[in-house]
Amino acid sequence: MTTPALLPLSGRRIPTLSPGASSFPHHRATLRLSEKFILLLILSAFITLCFGAFFFLPDSSKHKRFDLGLEDVLIPHIDSPKEGKHASGQVVIHGQGAHDEHRHREEEESLRDKIRADHERALQEAKEKLRKSREELQAEIQTEKNKVAEDLKKKDSGPKPLPPVPMPRVVGVSDGEPPEPDVKEKRDKIREMMKHAWDSYRQYGWGHNELKPLAKKGHSTNIFGNSQLGATIVDALDTLYIMGLHEEFKDGQEWIEQNLDFGVNAEVSVFEVNIRFIGGLLAAYYLSGQEVFKMKAVQLAEKLLPAFNTPTGIPWAIVNLKSGVGRNWGWASAGSSILAEFGTLHMEFVHLTYLTGNPAYYQKVMHIRKLLAKMDRPNGLYPNYLNPRTGRWGQHHTSVGGLGDSFYEYLLKAWLMSDKTDTEARKTYDEAMEAIERHLIRKSNGGLTFIGEWKNGHLERKMGHLACFAGGMFALGADGSPDDKAGHYLQLGAEIAHTCHESYDRTVLKLGPEAFKFDSGLEAVAVRQNEKYYILRPEVIETYWYMWRFTHDPKYRQWGWEAAQAIDKYCRVSGGFSGVKDVYSSSPTYDDVQQSFFLAETLKYLYLLFSSDDLMPFESWVFNTEAHPLPVLHLGNITLPGSEPAQR
Repeated sequence: MTTPALLPLSGRRIPTLSPGASSFPHHRATLRLSEKFILLLILSAFITLCFGAFFFLPDSSKHKRFDLGLEDVLIPHIDSPKEGKHASGQVVIHGQGAHDEHRHREEEESLRDKIRADHERALQEAKEKLRKSREELQAEIQTEKNKVAEDLKKKDSGPKPLPPVPMPRVVGVSDGEPPEPDVKEKRDKIREMMKHAWDSYRQYGWGHNELKPLAKKGHSTNIFGNSQLGATIVDALDTLYIMGLHEEFKDGQEWIEQNLDFGVNAEVSVFEVNIRFIGGLLAAYYLSGQEVFKMKAVQLAEKLLPAFNTPTGIPWAIVNLKSGVGRNWGWASAGSSILAEFGTLHMEFVHLTYLTGNPAYYQKVMHIRKLLAKMDRPNGLYPNYLNPRTGRWGQHHTSVGGLGDSFYEYLLKAWLMSDKTDTEARKTYDEAMEAIERHLIRKSNGGLTFIGEWKNGHLERKMGHLACFAGGMFALGADGSPDDKAGHYLQLGAEIAHTCHESYDRTVLKLGPEAFKFDSGLEAVAVRQNEKYYILRPEVIETYWYMWRFTHDPKYRQWGWEAAQAIDKYCRVSGGFSGVKDVYSSSPTYDDVQQSFFLAETLKYLYLLFSSDDLMPFESWVFNTEAHPLPVLHLGNITLPGSEPAQR
């Protein structure tokens, strides 16, 4: 799930240089380097001559002042033998004044001799340089440049090979063909939609983060900064693999091997880059076994670590991949970090520690959990904003939709991914769900169960599309619930799924709005114009899939098929798929963005909905919030580096 404020309907396209445009500036930089090198040699020789001559001047007041400076800087202060202890607390050794003075004179003379020798050597080298011809100097400069380039190449060649670790048992990563011909036909249609989305991106936006399918060119938003990191490629890889589109997967792998570079000067969202890039790369590694994906994930993770350099250890929302400088979104409650962002790192970071043996990743996310456990929570609820400098909550706004959503999801999934041994995460999840049910979940007059938002002591009777993932979360967490509440939470998941289906069914396009109200006689309907859009979001279909897996009620497949048909009818264009600005209009306008999560999540969940249950079984896989599957870690007696046995 993605915070809505981070995904504007349209984004300013970052201007890019044509392939040959960079060669001229690079050439000019080379000339400047050569000129500066020669000037530097001449200047160095001149300074050396002056400084060397200085030492051979007769003893003078200037020389004496120089001696005084050396004594002040290099020789420890010796107190008078009459005093036992200086006012500053410096202990003085009695009776050794004359001896110490003689010793220090010898040290001083030795130092002067060394300085004279160094400067004479430097002067001689400079003279030899100046005797050389222009061609010889240029050859030396080129040699030095080649050496620097080689050193940089070695430095940028990536981290050292990672330590070997047991590969989790990978099962159910392909096939899953349903026995029913009509279901297979629907699944084939979803694969065809994926092929259209991918091929369009391949043709018109290759290497860009996303695609503008009407303009037929690349697109990017501020969550990726001014970079071309191929977000759609990384996000789509595991969907391609699961669907058996292996040629397309190979194309994506080749681009990543040759072009994916995280040393760019770009400010990126830590949260979005973690769930899309690190999650996507790790999933591709576990599915295919190709080492390049693991290595790239680790390289990127190292670039994100500086974001945690805050007084509290709560990470900044944004980090510059090159400089490591972090900051927060300007709109986020007086410089606060966002719950759904700093709370949605656990799954990926635990796998990073598992694969690398580096405890830093595990320790960072466990530190966040421990800090939150110590804090007071109003009505047992977690506010969406936390200041990383002060460690205090921002404005008291709690949501299971945008700004809060995946924090709760990752508490549950941390427990599942640990093979249900991380009982601390499960307990925290259960307590949070109890508070949410008490304060946020209500039934409308028409009998629809919805999840409102808590704002400064008041319940806003509005539910976002993002919050619709919670139906699947309640179903996924039903087994293991305290006080025999498994049946209750499965039912709650079904009720949320029904409400979210109604939000789709009550529109003209049969696609759900971004947010919908439950007051003033209106239910499951968007009121404001800026809430009537659909940007290819996956959360409702995600819940349909989880509910299908746990109940096999055919209505979930039917609802999913209705959504797939609506997407294909109203969002498909010749250059891919686009979001629409008004789901209540029979002639909607497009936002001209094919989101990367459409390929990572929406189409993947639809494909899984029409596949048999042995494709990506829950016993072996846990999906991150971008629908990237990570294997359950059956750690047994293995303890993650940096963890404490009591926490496992």
